[in-house]
Amino acid sequence: MCDMISDQSAEKISRMKKLRRTLSESFSRLALKKEDNGFDEICVQKMSTRNSQAVDSVVKPLDTIPEDRKVRVQRTQSSFDPFDKPTSQVKRVHSENNACINFKSSSGGKESPKLRRHSSPSSPTSPKFGKADSYEKLEKLGEGSYATVYKGKSKVNGKLVALKVIRLQEEEGTPFTAIREASLLKGLKHVNIVLLHDIIHTKETLTLVFEYVHTDLCQYMDKHPGGLHPENVKLFLFQLLRGLSYIHQRYILHRDLKPQNLLISDTGELKLADFGLARAKSVPSHTYSNEVVTLWYRPPDVLLGSTEYSTCLDMWGVGCIFVEMIQGVAAFPGMKDIHDQLERIFLVLGTPTEETWPGVSSLPYLKTDRFTQYSSKKLRQAWNKLDYVAHAEDLASKLLQCSPKKRLSALSALNHEYFSDLPPRLWELSDMSSVFVVPTVKLQAEVDDSSRVFGRSNSHGKGFLNHKH
Repeated sequence: MCDMISDQSAEKISRMKKLRRTLSESFSRLALKKEDNGFDEICVQKMSTRNSQAVDSVVKPLDTIPEDRKVRVQRTQSSFDPFDKPTSQVKRVHSENNACINFKSSSGGKESPKLRRHSSPSSPTSPKFGKADSYEKLEKLGEGSYATVYKGKSKVNGKLVALKVIRLQEEEGTPFTAIREASLLKGLKHVNIVLLHDIIHTKETLTLVFEYVHTDLCQYMDKHPGGLHPENVKLFLFQLLRGLSYIHQRYILHRDLKPQNLLISDTGELKLADFGLARAKSVPSHTYSNEVVTLWYRPPDVLLGSTEYSTCLDMWGVGCIFVEMIQGVAAFPGMKDIHDQLERIFLVLGTPTEETWPGVSSLPYLKTDRFTQYSSKKLRQAWNKLDYVAHAEDLASKLLQCSPKKRLSALSALNHEYFSDLPPRLWELSDMSSVFVVPTVKLQAEVDDSSRVFGRSNSHGKGFLNHKH
């Protein structure tokens, strides 16, 4: 009897062990099968914990990249800025980012055969997207401090593209600006914002594949010196404000508005580009870096050391670009340093005081004895062509306010009287509808007159490139 019980117990234990092995193997296969798609979610959870205090930060995984690329680029819309943190903290977070980006097995950086065998296949509808050999480089368009831009062609559909190739350094990992640019652009769908088509990651480079736009506003103004046609200025400015209103309503600041970051298509569409310095703005306000925006387009509050700013930062740049398009010369072309830049601004707008700009005396770089005391002038005294276009001076004066709180918002600027002669339908267009779908809207032929050039200096970079300023 005891032997029978013992045999039954042994048999029962054996069956239990066999069941456990079977379940264990099943779960292992399931885990391996899901590991490829689930890895981004693990990265996201890590980033979400770190950014949980930023109420408008949205962290989402990137769209799946085909199987032969085991590296994953993390998709985030984070309010993190490397300039805003101590160096040690930047390095720590950077390491965490690289843990998500450089997904490799522990066996010498090679893929596990099991992982490869159980991984999900790439989408049959777009089998070649995400591969470096899916794009052909045609010519080099420009080079910046950490990226090179090429004109390219997609082998998948034959369309022209712009390839922003970001060089990766082993000790530094993927640049924050590249991660941030990809993160923000993946979530922005607007006709006046450059479209990000694809992301390709290799050991040496991260490539962002953009729609190809043949020129930028800087090159366009160089080609048509002396000031642009007033109607073209109006259409370019309207499109710029459309794009800015779209991102500002989503609490995103561009932070690097300048003519070479505004792309112009062959049909006249203007597109915001180079979001390398852009960031999602948290609520309540955080302290930001004041080392943003090219000097000529940097507002006086930031020049004076303010690190607390909002969408009004971009609106100063809009005012500068508006004047430059009309006048044919940069509004405030500082040639030396920040002090020289401020002197040029104060010469026109007046040296600020507590009466004209409440709180200015608390800014760290304001030393009243260092600046010449100027009184404010009419803008047409500095830029006479503003007087030739109805309501242009009034709009420019409401954008070029030294006090950031007095600057017009993008949405309010769109409703300014300056645009009153444009077709009403323009205000009813969907985000992905171009202004040129309205039949009466078209660019006018530019009249080039080299005698109108006022020593405009092309010290800009190239569109798509993020330079260190």
